[in-house]
Amino acid sequence: MSEEKIFAEGFSFKRRENAPEFVVGRQSIKVDEAVAFLNKHAKNGWVNLDIKQAKNGNYYCELDNWEKGESTPQPKVEKKVAPQPSKPIDELPF
Repeated sequence: MSEEKIFAEGFSFKRRENAPEFVVGRQSIKVDEAVAFLNKHAKNGWVNLDIKQAKNGNYYCELDNWEKGESTPQPKVEKKVAPQPSKPIDELPF
């Protein structure tokens, strides 16, 4: 997957370690940058963002540019059929 990452300008997410269990984090939005980013990337009135965690532990927002109709190649898996017993089950010696 060689698509270039598009970081969501004007959006910041931080995990709140000392917050109650039900609080995941805080989303901060820098209005001027965020509005420009949203206008640039809107499709059918929507912009989808993924919140991801970098290797260093920091969180960031990235544009989710997946569109319906795109397909990721799936590896073909051969289905193996179990061999059938040569004797009927009621004739087995146990």
